[in-house]
Amino acid sequence: MTPLSDQQKQLLFDYSLGLTSDRETAEAQKLLSWNAEAIELHRTLQRALAPLESVELERCPADLTERLFLRVQEAALQSRGVSRLEEMLAAERSGLRTVKIPLWRNWSEVITAAAAVLLFISILFPSVGFLRQKHAQMRCAAQLGNIYEGFRNYVSDHDGRLPAVAVTPGSWWWKVGYQGRENHSNSRQLWLLVQNGYAEPSRFLCPARREPHKVSYGGFQVQDFNDFPNRGYLHYSVRLVCPNSDDRGLTRKGVLLADRNPLFEELPSDLSASCRILLCEKLMAANSRNHHNRGQNVLLYDGSAEFTKVRHTSISEDDIYALQDMRCGTEVRGCEFPSCDADIFLAP
Repeated sequence: MTPLSDQQKQLLFDYSLGLTSDRETAEAQKLLSWNAEAIELHRTLQRALAPLESVELERCPADLTERLFLRVQEAALQSRGVSRLEEMLAAERSGLRTVKIPLWRNWSEVITAAAAVLLFISILFPSVGFLRQKHAQMRCAAQLGNIYEGFRNYVSDHDGRLPAVAVTPGSWWWKVGYQGRENHSNSRQLWLLVQNGYAEPSRFLCPARREPHKVSYGGFQVQDFNDFPNRGYLHYSVRLVCPNSDDRGLTRKGVLLADRNPLFEELPSDLSASCRILLCEKLMAANSRNHHNRGQNVLLYDGSAEFTKVRHTSISEDDIYALQDMRCGTEVRGCEFPSCDADIFLAP
């Protein structure tokens, strides 16, 4: 077997960090489907990235570059400190060897070193948080891609039709986990993918979401359930289809699935209770909690996924998390439906 080229190794490195284009992603996945050396390298990179999962996410400041230059400019005023710092950096670049740190001779050196450490920390920690955030976004998008494959295979086996259950306008769609015969949750269409072997249930758990208690599908018998066990086992919201729509395949243009709708984070755990959510300005502007309100991954009908920091996508200005007639003060009861195909609404 021909060893991997430097270009292929670079491709796998970029792919592991989620920096590849759609074409490069396809190339990397094709390489990983047969090349043992590529598979081993990818596993090594994944192990190297794994510690990022234990690092607390921090926001990466938008003005980081500007702040960096300002601090460098301030440090330049301390000529002796800069000279000393440059000497230390030059010593590090000269080769790998044991560096013996002398005793501090004066406070100016202490202050200079402290400033250098603070500068290093101010750059490193936001950067690590940013990388971890991007890594989680990449993994989430990959899971959405796997779910899409399930949709595509289902459509192929069912005369071009997406998974769907019989519902009537005005019926409940919020009761995720309801196991009765009635179709009282919009998530049952997703459960059909699981129940019929088109998607692994674990794919519906967003890797970026932090929960007090980690859930697992270990020990579950899929065929014993008519829906996801409860809302804790589903981190995504799927499009609620307009009852009058005849277009239920993958050929339409729009949003199919996305990170969980922030409107429905506090639904009643008691499925016999009433759903009453009063919309306010904060809820109407919130992003998904899956990615700590920074944005959401959105899966489109063509199979592409995009991360957006606003509640609409590049193909439409329509709010994906609210019906067009929802406003501040509107009470959501969990039985509303979109009036047309142009009104995208992901629930629950």
